[in-house]
Parts: sequence; structure tokens; C-alpha cells
Amino acid sequence: MLFKAIFRYDGYPMDGNDAVLLVKIEEMIKTHTAQIDSLQEEITKRRDMVNDVFTNDETYQEHDKITKEAARIRSNTRKEIQKRPEVADLVNKLKDLKLEQKELREGLSDYLREYQRLSGSNEIKGEDGQIREIVFVAKLIKKSANFKPR
Repeated sequence: MLFKAIFRYDGYPMDGNDAVLLVKIEEMIKTHTAQIDSLQEEITKRRDMVNDVFTNDETYQEHDKITKEAARIRSNTRKEIQKRPEVADLVNKLKDLKLEQKELREGLSDYLREYQRLSGSNEIKGEDGQIREIVFVAKLIKKSANFKPR
């Protein structure tokens, strides 16, 4: 009989305890995913009920109409102000700064992942002497139909 070893993320083979733990964790993931999906359905149902109450209230509808008109006027005023050259320059500079910050954060994330992998440490001391913890956030998303494993 051929035995195929299952390997952990660090390359070492799993022992019996690891395999049992893996199965239990997988079961907990599935249970939590099902509970989250069920709660999302309930949330959607309740949100729709609340929205229906507002939709059917005449006073709310009247105030909503007034609010939307005021928002439209405000939006048009904002667009006109942003057409001024000095304001347009500020807006473009702000966009550039935000893009640069996003790219730096993505690069930092890659560096932190590699630092943690190589050092085995989840902490790093900053230039200011402050010790910071490296934290990774995982989430579960549905696989798209177009996804093809490598």
C-alpha cells in the first residue's frame, strides 16, 4: 500500500495529531461559514423589512425628496468649485498621495511577510524604538468560475 504523506506549510510531514487537528479546523471553518451565510440571509431579510417601513412612510418620503434635492445642489456646487485650477491641482495631488500610500502599504505587507518567514518573529522594532507586531488577516472568499489553479 502506498502512503502519501501530507505536509504542513513549513514543509515537514504532518503527524497523526496534526491531521486530526486539521480535520477539526476544517469542520469549524465549514460550520462558521454556514453560520455566517445564515446570518447574512437573516440580516438581508430584516434590512428589507426596515427599508419597507421607510418606503411606506409619507413623511419620510417627503423629507427624503427634500434631502436628495439639497444633496444634488451641493454636489453640483462641489463640482464647480473643483473645476478651479488651484482646487483641481490639490485634488490631483491628493489622489497621487493616496495611490503612493497604497503602493507603499502593499510593499510593506510583502516585506513583513518575508521578514516573518525568514526571521520566525512576529515583532519588529521601528526606527522610533516602538516594537510593532506583524499581523496577517485571512478571509474566505468564493472561488470564481474563471479561476484556474497553477
